[in-house]
Amino acid sequence: MSKKLEGKIALITGGSRGIGAAIAKRLAADGANVAITYTKGTDAAASVVKEIERAGGKAIAIQADGADADASKAAVEKTVATFGRLDVLVNNAGTAIPKRFEESTLEELDRVIHINVRGTFIATQAALKHMKSGGRIIMIGSCVGERLMTPGLVPYSATKGAVKMFTQGLSREVGTRGITVNNIQPGPIDTDLNPAAGDWAVPQKASQRSAATGLLTKSPRW
Repeated sequence: MSKKLEGKIALITGGSRGIGAAIAKRLAADGANVAITYTKGTDAAASVVKEIERAGGKAIAIQADGADADASKAAVEKTVATFGRLDVLVNNAGTAIPKRFEESTLEELDRVIHINVRGTFIATQAALKHMKSGGRIIMIGSCVGERLMTPGLVPYSATKGAVKMFTQGLSREVGTRGITVNNIQPGPIDTDLNPAAGDWAVPQKASQRSAATGLLTKSPRW
């Protein structure tokens, strides 16, 4: 029985853990050959590759910091050189440095912008050089790119808002080529970067409860 992504090639940035690792495994389970990038944690990246291979899939791991333009471009080229083409790009690599905006350093702000926005731009531009009709570009944005209710995530939410608009604009540019661009905006998820037992989990949970209550009690708008 053929799988729906049989023969497709996918690159997932930041695919060694958390959401990225789950995406890589699911795409592989659906038949795609998968490449993942990672910044640190060689063992974690190797573990994802091995799990995919044990299930009968094909995968490679490429060390590439999302803030490094040359490394990001090289990761795309290595994916194409290894598998012969590129059909799917998942821009999953991202970071947050939770703290009050007034206390954030310029280095921290640059890091968040370089990975979440600049890195997404670079990987997408490199991927588009190889994509043909039927290509898929998927951004892993965030609910806070739409509505921020948690203190300490101002720069992060700004970058995810930028990703949202980047998605909308790019989709109109490449749609005529048969390439789709979509943005997924998940809520808080228990990952290494955002553990459910972490210090920042409490305000996130509180904001989610507040949002749910607001939806239930909100007066209708005419």
